[in-house]
Amino acid sequence: MRTYLVTGGAGFIGSQLVAALTQRFPNDRVVVADLLRDGDKWKNLAGFPPDEIIAPNELLFWLEANKSNLEMIIHLGAMTNTKEKNADMAVEQNVTFPKVLRNWAIENRKRFMFGSSAGVYGAGEHGFRDDMSLDYIKKLHPLNAYGWSKYAFDYHIARSLARGEPQPQQWIGLRFFNIYGPHEYHKGDQASVLCQIFPHVRANRPVNLFKSEHPDYSNGGQLRDFMYVMDCIHILLWFVIHPEISGMFNIGTGKARSFQDLATAAFNAMGHKPLFHYIDMPPEVRTKYQYFTQADISKLREVGYDAPFMTLEEGVKDYIQRFLNTDHMYL
Repeated sequence: MRTYLVTGGAGFIGSQLVAALTQRFPNDRVVVADLLRDGDKWKNLAGFPPDEIIAPNELLFWLEANKSNLEMIIHLGAMTNTKEKNADMAVEQNVTFPKVLRNWAIENRKRFMFGSSAGVYGAGEHGFRDDMSLDYIKKLHPLNAYGWSKYAFDYHIARSLARGEPQPQQWIGLRFFNIYGPHEYHKGDQASVLCQIFPHVRANRPVNLFKSEHPDYSNGGQLRDFMYVMDCIHILLWFVIHPEISGMFNIGTGKARSFQDLATAAFNAMGHKPLFHYIDMPPEVRTKYQYFTQADISKLREVGYDAPFMTLEEGVKDYIQRFLNTDHMYL
C-alpha cells in the first residue's frame, strides 16, 4: 500500500489535493502534516478525512518510520503571507525546512513535489518563464519577503541542478499564480480577491478596486492570471501519475484578466449589475505593486498536459453558485 504525504494538507490547495488523491487512489494512504489550531481549518478536511494527521514537528520521525511505503512527499506547507515582514520566519518555513525535506527525499530516493510562487518573478520585468537556468534566475527580483523566500529555495535548486548534484527520484516545483476557490476561507486577508469581495457582491454593494498609478492600466484594469483551484488540482494530480516528468512549472492559465473582469463575473453570477468604487492604492503598496502577471505555460504543454482550463467567468460562476452562495461551502 502506497502512502502520499501532503504537508500543509489542511490548507487551501493542500486539502483539495487530499480529496483528489483519496478519490483517485482509494486503496492507498493519504497522510497530512499540518496544524489545525482553533479555527475552522479542520472543515477543509471534513469531507475527505486523511488516513493520518501529524504535527509538522513530528514529520522527520514519521518519515523515518514510514519510508518503506512512502510514494511521494508533496510539500505545500509554507508561510504564505505576502505582507509578512519577519524575514527570519519566511526563511525558516520557506527555505530551511523545504531543504531538509528535499535532502531526505534525495537520500531515500523518493519523489518530491513542492509549492513555489509567481512572487519569485517580482514586477515581471524579465517575464514569467519557468526557466531554471542560473542566468535567468539571477535576473529575478522579488518584491517582498515571501516572494524572496520562495525565490531563495528555487535558486538553491537551480544551483544544485547546475552542479549536476543528485536530485529526488522525481521533483516538481509549482509556481502558483492567482489561485481561487473553495477551502480558502481560513486565509483572511490573504484569501483571493473574489473571496474577499463576495459579501459585497451578494449584498449588491459596490466593490472597491484600486485606482491605477500606471498610465498603461485603467482603474481596476490591473491584470492577473486567475486560475480556479479545480484546474490547479488537475495539474498536480497529473504530475502525481506521471513520475517520469521533473521540473519547475508555472501553474496558471496563461491568460491575464483584470480585477474588474473578476468582479464583473462575480456580479453576473449573482444576477446583479456590476458596481464599482475606485480607491487610492495605499502608499506602502504602490512601490511593490504588480500591474501584470501571466504564466508562461509553454513548458507545461510541452510535457504533455493538454487539458483546457475554465474561463474566468466559468470558474467564478462555479465557485459562487456551488460554494460561496450556499450553505455547503466545503467539498
